[in-house]
Amino acid sequence: MSLPTPDTAHLRRPEYASVYEPAEDTFLLLDALESDRVELQALRPTVCVEIGSGSGCVSAFLGQVLDPHPALIISTDINPAANAATQETAARCTTPIALLEQCCTRFVQALDTRLAGKVDVLVFNPPYVVTPTEEIDSTPEASAWAGGRDGREVLDQLLPQIPALLSPAGRFYLVVIEQNNPDEVAQILAEHGLLGTRVLSRMAGREHLSILRFTRKHAE
Repeated sequence: MSLPTPDTAHLRRPEYASVYEPAEDTFLLLDALESDRVELQALRPTVCVEIGSGSGCVSAFLGQVLDPHPALIISTDINPAANAATQETAARCTTPIALLEQCCTRFVQALDTRLAGKVDVLVFNPPYVVTPTEEIDSTPEASAWAGGRDGREVLDQLLPQIPALLSPAGRFYLVVIEQNNPDEVAQILAEHGLLGTRVLSRMAGREHLSILRFTRKHAE
C-alpha cells in the first residue's frame, strides 16, 4: 500500500508565497524513496539530510518511509519561510516524525564538519532549470528553481562535498533533468568513488526528469 503524500495545504497561506510547492519532480522523488523503502529500512539510518527542503514534503515523506525506525532528519534551506513550512508539514503528518530539525543555511554550511562521514541518506532536489546566471538567487522564489548554465551552477557547487558527507553505507538521491547532463554528474561523483544508478525517470511536460542514486562503490 502506497504511503500518503504529506499534507501541504498550508502553503496557500500568504507567509509561504515564496516556498516551492510540490510538483512532478517532488512526486518522482517520493516514488523513488518509496521504491527503495525495504533497502532504506534495512540500512537503519541514524542521520538523514535534505538540502533545499522547500515545503518539507520530501523530509516528511522520508520519515514515513523509515517508520518504525526513526532517524534524525535535518532539513536545510536558505529561505526562512521554507524552514517554517517544513516544520508545519512534518507536524501535519499522520505518522509523527520523531526527530526533524531545520537549519536556515545554504547546502550544509555550518554543519558540514559535524556531519562529515555520518549522513546515511542525503536528498537534493536542486534548482535545475537552465537560466541566465544572474537569475540564480535573484529572488527567494528563483532560488528554488533557477540553476544557471546547463541548470548545473548550483549543483556543481555541492558535488565536491558529497563524498565527505556520506557514511560508509550512505545513499545520495538527486533530481536531474536531461539538460543537466546526468552522465557527466555521475562521472564527476564516480571520480570520488561513488556509483550512480538511475532509479526512476518520467516526462513532465517538456522536462525529462530522473532520480539518480549514488552509493560508495564498495557498498554495492
